[in-house]
This record gives sequence, C-alpha cells and structure tokens, in this order.
Amino acid sequence: MGIDFDSNLGKLQRLMAESIAGTTRRNAILNELEIQAGDNIIDIGCGAGHLLTHLAKAVGINGTIYGLDPSEAQIEQAQSRCSEFVNIKYIKRNADESQLRTDSCHSVTSTQALEYIPDVEPALDEITRILKPGGVFVNVSILWDHLKFHGANEGLNRKIHDAFRAHCSHQMLPMELPGKLGRRGFKNIKDKSLAFVITRRDSNSPARYSEAVMANFALTQGLSAEEISDWKSQLERAEQQGRFGFTSFPVLTSANLSQR
Repeated sequence: MGIDFDSNLGKLQRLMAESIAGTTRRNAILNELEIQAGDNIIDIGCGAGHLLTHLAKAVGINGTIYGLDPSEAQIEQAQSRCSEFVNIKYIKRNADESQLRTDSCHSVTSTQALEYIPDVEPALDEITRILKPGGVFVNVSILWDHLKFHGANEGLNRKIHDAFRAHCSHQMLPMELPGKLGRRGFKNIKDKSLAFVITRRDSNSPARYSEAVMANFALTQGLSAEEISDWKSQLERAEQQGRFGFTSFPVLTSANLSQR
C-alpha cells in the first residue's frame, strides 16, 4: 500500500516541496541539466509542478516541458501553478506509457517518483526510449532506511518508522539505480548526496511535513490514534528540550544516455 497522492497526503507532499528541502533538491537538479533554449524536457511524477516553472523559463518559448503524473489532483495543482506558461504540456499517465516519440526529449527528470512504482523496470525502459542519445537523466530518490526522527521513545519511534516502510516499493532505490541505468546504456553515472539534518519543526521545516505524512500513513497500517498522538507529543517535547532531530538522505543520480 503506497501513499495516495489524491488524498490529504498529497497536500502535505506539496507543502514538503515548498519547504527548504524542496528548494534544495530543485536547485541541485537544475545544476545538473545544462539546459539549452529550445530543449524538450519531461518531468516524471511532476506533482504540483514546482520544478516545471523553472524548466519552462529555462527552455524558453521554443522549448517544451512535459509534466507527467498519474494523479488528477496533482495535475490540476500543476496547471494552476504554471498557468502563465504556454510551453508546458501535461500528461496524465503512468511513467511507463508517456506516449511521446522515441528520442524526443533532451532531458528527463524525476523527483521522488520512481521509488513508488512497484515494477520500476518498464518506467526506466520508457525513460530510455524517449531520451535522445547523449541526453541526461536526473533522478532524486530517498534512502528511506536512513530517514529517522530522534527524540521520541525509541520503541514507539521504531514502531512508527517500521509501519512507514510500506509507503513505497523501493526503500533504497539510489543503491540499485546505477546498475539499472548501466544495463540500459547510460554512462557518466554519478551520485550526489543531498542529505540533511533538521533540529527544528518550524513552518518551513521538512521535518514538520514528514511527521504529518508518517503519522497519517501509520494510521492506515493499524497503529492507534493514541499511539500517533503520543509520538507527536514526544517529538514536540523533545524540540522544546533541545534534543529533537530529523535526518533524511536524498540522493541525486545523473547519467547520460549513450549513442544507440
């Protein structure tokens, strides 16, 4: 059972994208792309379109940005956010069936999307098909085994984290991705850590939104509302006492597609 991005969790995910963590990963992606005016770029799992606006400005009026997402709610959010841009097109489909032409994109990006696809191989095949030879693929996925809250009772904390493991299909996708890309003819495969540590739960903190996402998801896994409330209260007390922490380990993977 994964996260339903048409639900309130989708709203929390959009808040996360607007936090400092979201800004950092978008900047890292843009720095890897080497975008040229007139490029065609697809963002797989575009969500509410936070990256699309930056891409649309970079390619200019002669370029085209495709925002692909299977969620109607996310596409609607993206359309609203990006309404001023005429060079963005939306594709409400799964990652393995973009229906774009072969070799049609100069770059492909994806942020925290591939780890939610149970069988990620067809999606990677589709990315390889639509990417031009020499084009760049940039992906950000989290090493979920290394995401952790600190400050709550260890037994309860572990229980919440163990329940959250069911939220995505690939806990450690960045460890598997280089091999998968290499087998598809990618070269210059590089990994870059975007890891961070948070010690506050302020309104711009990704810790605040991760806490809410994990709490809501744990409820769907059979944990009681009392347990969830207790966990959140313990984290709040830990922050007040100066012993709160939240660690996350996103990884940016980039690669160029070899000549066919």
